[in-house]
Amino acid sequence: MSSCVRVAVIGAGPSGLAAAKNVLRAGFEVVVFEKNDGVGGNWVFRAKTGHSSVYENTHIISSKTWSEYEDFPMPDHYPDYPSHDQLRRYFESYAAHFDVLSIIRFETEVLNVQPQPEGDFLVRWRSCGDDNGAECEERFSHVMVANGHHWCPRHPELGGEFTGTYMHSHDFKGVDDSWRNKRVLVIGAGNSACDVAVEAARVADEVHLSIRSPQWFLPKFIFGVPSDVLGAKFPRWLPKRWKQRAMTWLLRLLQGNYERTYGLPQPKNLVLSHHPTVNSDLLDFIRHGRIIPKRAIEQVNQRQVSFAGGDSCEVDIIVACTGFRTVFPFLDVEILDVADQEQVPLYLKMMHPDYQGLYFIGLFQPLGCIWPLADYQAKLAVQEIKGAYQRPEPLQQAIEQELANPHYAFEGGARHAVEVDYHQFRAQLKAELKKGAIDIGEPPAGRKDYYKQFARE
Repeated sequence: MSSCVRVAVIGAGPSGLAAAKNVLRAGFEVVVFEKNDGVGGNWVFRAKTGHSSVYENTHIISSKTWSEYEDFPMPDHYPDYPSHDQLRRYFESYAAHFDVLSIIRFETEVLNVQPQPEGDFLVRWRSCGDDNGAECEERFSHVMVANGHHWCPRHPELGGEFTGTYMHSHDFKGVDDSWRNKRVLVIGAGNSACDVAVEAARVADEVHLSIRSPQWFLPKFIFGVPSDVLGAKFPRWLPKRWKQRAMTWLLRLLQGNYERTYGLPQPKNLVLSHHPTVNSDLLDFIRHGRIIPKRAIEQVNQRQVSFAGGDSCEVDIIVACTGFRTVFPFLDVEILDVADQEQVPLYLKMMHPDYQGLYFIGLFQPLGCIWPLADYQAKLAVQEIKGAYQRPEPLQQAIEQELANPHYAFEGGARHAVEVDYHQFRAQLKAELKKGAIDIGEPPAGRKDYYKQFARE
């Protein structure tokens, strides 16, 4: 590999911005490739379908406390759960503050990243929207992949032809008068599904919610504080199972039995066995009769939908909130192919066993927010580039050990392929940084006492 460090960062979303900031701080040359015309990734609302973005009324589902970058707190006037517009302005301020904007190539698409025999990478790219435009190639010593994993829709099998309006949550931008008096079916029970169902229920005549597997629904506030802030107060020494049992008992006390009270499938596993849905409105809307729970879809015949258990209804609009496939169109599948895998074979969800200069930043799904921990991953990558950190050897063995010991006994399926616990993962990344005697300071700026209170290590 060339002695000259030149880093390519793919994506100027929250994780890409953190990656670029850390590379710049280390004094290395860096180029950020971004398909859109601004920073923020999916958190920039775009009314045009075909572009992954939040919908019009989106608010974050993790609290401001555990979502802000640790070295760049959100403004004090921001609410506990900021809106997408507030987050867009926050990311723009972050990029400007750390001088990242000047090294971003907007409206530029990376077509291919090819490892070279010398150990560096050949990056092929072109300007977006110019299909016949000239392709350019550049060599980089390192590549940080931060294109996100919530943009390639995973579509369900409907078991027949639907003649109404069909869309994936990827293309859902909001509800307008065209939804009035319509019958809507939302497929899924995750955060997007519940948000879409609640939004549709404000206008549509009927809203049905098809749920295949039991799901825990966490309110945004418990006892007057954000639920993730309350969860952070559990002592670190408390066994995981005890914490899960305590949280499960609390939810049952507050919400009652899901099946008897709401007609929802009752979860058999404890809270944190799967990625929870954070929504304060869904259960109220069900009790108000505005959202009608349904079981898994068995068959679709034009506009007639049949569900498990013999129930059926007619619908005009189907919104599939069935998640996303984790894909990297610019990487050969021989390098990494995890689109339908239940595990991702990367150390700390970021280091490839065969390509030392290739890092994946933000490729994890915490019980919390990605961005602050993506910043930690980027710090670690930069320290390895500088030679201050040595990855475990053999790395493949370390990866296998990590995969065999998840933070919680998460349920199987591609949905939990990159699932981590926020605080445990943060502690892991900090421990790795400390191995290189790396001083990461006293994060976060302006919140030091808070972190010391709730995240003792």
